[in-house]
Amino acid sequence: MDTIKKIAEEKMKKTVKALKEDFNTIRTGRASANLFDKLHVDYYGTPTPLNQVANISIPEARLIVIQPFDKNALSGIEKAILTSELSLNPNNDGKVIRINIPPLTEERRKDLVKQSKNVGENSRVSIRNIRRDVNELIKKGDFTEDEQKKGMDDIQKLTDQYIKDIGIIIDEKEKEIMEI
Repeated sequence: MDTIKKIAEEKMKKTVKALKEDFNTIRTGRASANLFDKLHVDYYGTPTPLNQVANISIPEARLIVIQPFDKNALSGIEKAILTSELSLNPNNDGKVIRINIPPLTEERRKDLVKQSKNVGENSRVSIRNIRRDVNELIKKGDFTEDEQKKGMDDIQKLTDQYIKDIGIIIDEKEKEIMEI
């Protein structure tokens, strides 16, 4: 039973970690290198993470500078940024790419909050699915009725805690997006 509980908790932790990583890529009004965590560049025919082909720096609050290790990658980086869902406009000067982060409009902020809530709700669903799968394991396991009841109660407490944690993370992201 303890093994099953540990497996459930590990899966729930991974779900929360994935949510935080997803939230890092949702743009707020500030410049952040995390925006590009999931961005891949076509580098000599191979999709390569941007941070492996370029140095990303934040010299000012609303400016991102991307300096490729290989100047031949400039156009690929620029194309990857333009075709991404980030809605950013890169400026290529032949050596580096500069990206000004425009302030978010009220409408765009509301869209980002809605997107954040959807991502968060998907994480909640994942937690509930983990609970369901673990409860089925407990029912099929060789446990007494009392052990099954206690195990399922423990899994429910874990589920409640992780869903509460996800709610806190969503609220923090919403505040971050809505601050001017």
